[in-house]
Amino acid sequence: MTVASLPPVQGFGVDIGGSGIKGCVVDLDKGELVGDRVRIPTPQPALPDPVYGVVADIVGQFAWEGRIGVTYPGVMKHGVTFTAANMDKSWIGTDMAKGLEAVIPGTVQTLNDADAAGIAEMAYGAGQGERGLVLMLTFGTGIGSALFIDGTLVPNTEFGHIEVDSHDGEKRASASAREREDLSWSQWAKRVDRYLDTLERSLWPDLIIVGGGVSKKSEKWVPLLSTRTRVVPAELLNDAGIVGAALAAEQHIGQ
Repeated sequence: MTVASLPPVQGFGVDIGGSGIKGCVVDLDKGELVGDRVRIPTPQPALPDPVYGVVADIVGQFAWEGRIGVTYPGVMKHGVTFTAANMDKSWIGTDMAKGLEAVIPGTVQTLNDADAAGIAEMAYGAGQGERGLVLMLTFGTGIGSALFIDGTLVPNTEFGHIEVDSHDGEKRASASAREREDLSWSQWAKRVDRYLDTLERSLWPDLIIVGGGVSKKSEKWVPLLSTRTRVVPAELLNDAGIVGAALAAEQHIGQ
């Protein structure tokens, strides 16, 4: 007699970004999306209520009624947003979890977007089995960060805003800075190197995982870095936020 295999554990994640809001059901055994994700442009201006409406729309398209994980590009503590560096300032002090639970069927776990990406990479991607101090950095509009000690998340680090040569780190080393100033990959890599050197002097990490859209072109810039720490590209790419949010909701990580 054969024993029937257990059905996969599933979760639901939503990743809120400055330009788009993405969501999907996630197979939490494999760390993979189940079917195609839904992406809807972020309302402009990105005020709380219109964003809640988009999240509710995405959840409704999957007829999902259980607990969901939702990322936010800033500091999140117990469902409340504390910063809005790349979002409308009206988000500061907003109880995002309560606002979302008013428009969707289930309960909500909120967390920082880079923390979510890091959770996914540590569970299913480049950080699997890594011990010591692991730093995940996402290069996009800004620089997001997630810090792990022996696999445990230290939530809400904001290393994108450390001062590097009298500048906010992300103002010069983010992916948007490369595009805005039309920098070559080698020119930008020098800035990233300088940024990483500054971080290294304070943290002494054992591994740095680099994510965000530029991780898809890691061969153009990661080999140019001269930092002491081993640097590897993220593996889950654009799905990391969704996957990490779903896993965080299932395991109540990052509260």
